[in-house]
Amino acid sequence: MSRNACYTKNVPKSLPLIEFSRAVCCAPVAAGIVSDSDALEVALRLKALADPVRIKLLSMLFASGVSGIRNVDLAHELQLTDATVSHHLGQLSKAGLLVATRRGVSTYYGVDRVALGALVRVIDPNCC
Repeated sequence: MSRNACYTKNVPKSLPLIEFSRAVCCAPVAAGIVSDSDALEVALRLKALADPVRIKLLSMLFASGVSGIRNVDLAHELQLTDATVSHHLGQLSKAGLLVATRRGVSTYYGVDRVALGALVRVIDPNCC
């Protein structure tokens, strides 16, 4: 067996890249066994959150309030490149967890509280 074959055999299968532009909408996990499609829908959103930089970004976006914050300001604060921050914002946006507002030539990002709240309630409906 070639070295590459061993490597690819041990690489975890990544989840499909599906863009969700709406809040998660399925029965809570605690309500019974979820369907495959509902499990995938929840997993994709959780996967988007499963990164320390993205958690830090969410924290910064919550702190920015309703006005939002620009990519360049986030990059400066995190000491990362604009491209890196754009990638992470893109992943959170594809998961439907952010809102973007265009003002002039700048885009301001904020947390989609409805979408994030829906995700929390799917995991634990008694949480909030």
